[in-house]
This record gives sequence, structure tokens and C-alpha cells, in this order.
Amino acid sequence: MTHSEKIAVVIPAYKVIGQIREVILSIPESIDYIIVVDDNCPHRSGKEAEKLNREDVIVIYHEQNQGVGGAVISGYRKALELGCDIAIKMDGDGQMNPHYIGDLIGPLLQNEADYTKGNRFRDFRALRSMPKVRLFGNSGLSFLVKLASGYWNIIDPTNGYTAIHRRALEKLNLGKLSKRYFFESDMLIHLNLIDAIVKDINIPAKYGYEKSSLSITKILYQFPPKLIKGLAKRILLKYFLYDFNMASVYLLTGVPIFTASVLFGTMEWIDSLITGTPRSAGTIMLVALPIIMSFQMLLQAISIDINSIPRKSGAQATNPLTPLDLPEFAKSQEVNSHKRRIKCLQSDQPVHVSGIGTPDVPEYRS
Repeated sequence: MTHSEKIAVVIPAYKVIGQIREVILSIPESIDYIIVVDDNCPHRSGKEAEKLNREDVIVIYHEQNQGVGGAVISGYRKALELGCDIAIKMDGDGQMNPHYIGDLIGPLLQNEADYTKGNRFRDFRALRSMPKVRLFGNSGLSFLVKLASGYWNIIDPTNGYTAIHRRALEKLNLGKLSKRYFFESDMLIHLNLIDAIVKDINIPAKYGYEKSSLSITKILYQFPPKLIKGLAKRILLKYFLYDFNMASVYLLTGVPIFTASVLFGTMEWIDSLITGTPRSAGTIMLVALPIIMSFQMLLQAISIDINSIPRKSGAQATNPLTPLDLPEFAKSQEVNSHKRRIKCLQSDQPVHVSGIGTPDVPEYRS
């Protein structure tokens, strides 16, 4: 039995003229649309995609480079315009194995999640092939994104192999999302604000000879300020505007006391060094006790935040869908065999979609 869900694959294309054709051809024919977004690529990667002359391939051109986030956002908007229920994001450099599409869309079709993303950190054999600098950077960044986004159950936040359901995509303010390399992390922050269910999918990494344009310098200098801003926004909205609970009380009490105590203790310490006069035990306790108590309050707030990860209730988790019929996926591999066999969705008729315009994004065709 087939399903009526339409599925699109969004491919941001920038300097991938050597890989884009192979990536498109590797995508199962059961996918309804392949949306290639040429982000003002100097090599005109979009033209290479158009050479395939396929009705299911739609090419969007940006007049100005908007970054990977801007390209994906344009692809999402086109997917919504085409009436797609699921949008899968794949890079155009060939690092993402299309055989795992079934694993990504399974929880979305089963109503177990609203957004799924790849996780490269569960396959130890694949981790050996990951550059050590990238592995270390992702590990540290994962914790910071957990704190900022509120999704303490996910890891590998910069993984761009994702899938999102229409029910979540329509709730997002796409215009507010970061358009550069912070896109994946910013996406998680905004998904938490709409209580979307996010699930990690174990997908091994695949690295070839392509070069990553995301440098460690960009991460160190650009990501921390953005994560702090995202954390502040999430805390304000989730714990003071949308709701008010014990975490709100702990934050209101703990943050001012902790800040004031640390500042007071620092001033006393500096004054003691300058004057050479040691501080009394009473002064030391006056600093230490508030720090200890306020730190415990902050830990309690974090504990409440961890327990507040969006989850499906019992009623929501029930599966109203029948098993999928995806023969192309089943033939290529045993998809998610340890849980269930995801089969390919097969459209009844080919759909001609050439000439459809894209809102706010210019589109050119040869």
C-alpha cells in the first residue's frame, strides 16, 4: 500500500559541479521532487543539474550568495509551495548516503518525530575516518548547542543530513533563521520554541576529497555569540513568556545572586592583593555561601530544562499510518532492519513541474 505523502530532497549547490550530477542520480526515483538551489555558484552548478533534463528536478537560482542556510530556506519554501509533506536536506558534495533516506523519513511518517537529523558519532568505525579536528570541534559544539537549543538528547549538531515534516515547517518563521553556517544550530533553537520533536538517526559519515568551507576559526568566533543570543531568546520565551515554572524561579533567583556574589568576591580578592590585607572568614563565607546556593539553583533549572525536552504524548505517539511501500529503498539495502523495514514511497504518475515560480527567489532556466 502506498502513501499520499509527497517527499522532496533539497540540495544547496555551491561549487559542487563535479558531484551534483552523481548526487541527483543516486537519489531514489520514488522521491517526488529534487530541488537544487544554485546559491550564485561561480561554476553554475545548477546548469549541470538542468542537463539531466528530468521533470522531477527543479533548479532555483540565487542572484546573490545567501549561504547554505539561505539556500535550504529557499528549497523549503519551494517544497511547501509544491505541497510536499517531507523535505530532506542533502548536501551536493556527495558526503550524504541516500540509502539512509528511509531511516530519516521513517520517524516522520510514523508520527514519532517532526524533525530528524543524522548522527555520525555512534559509528566508531566511521569516526576513524573523520578528521580529528572536526571530531573534537563537533564534540565541544554539541554541548553548547544542547544548552542553547534545549535538545539535550541530540548530538552532532552541525550534521546537515536532515528531514523535516510539513507540520513543523509551517510553524517556523523561515525568515528568522540564520542563513549561513549557523543554520543547523539555529534551526534546533527555533524548533524547540515550537515544541517540535527532534530525533537523532545514526548515519555514518562519508568523507572524500572535497574540502569543507566551514573552518574552525569561523566556529570559534561566530558560533559562541550566536549560541548565547539563542539561549537568551529561548529562556525568555520558554520560561517567562510562554510559561512560568520552578525553572523560572530558580533562574530569577540564582542568576542575580550568582553574578553579584562573583563580582563582590572578585572585588574583595583584588582589594586584598592591592592592600596586602587578608579578608576575614566572615567575608569569605559571605561570598562562598551565595555562590554555592545560587549554583545549586542553576543546576536545578538545568535539570528541569533537560526534563522538558519536547516529547510525544501517548496519544500523539500512536501510529495512524500503514506500512510504507518503498521498493527502491528495500532493494538497495535493509533499511533500519533492527526496528522495522522502511519501504519506498512510489508515486502513481510522474508529475510535470517545470515553470513553477518560487516566492522571493528568482528562477532561470536554459
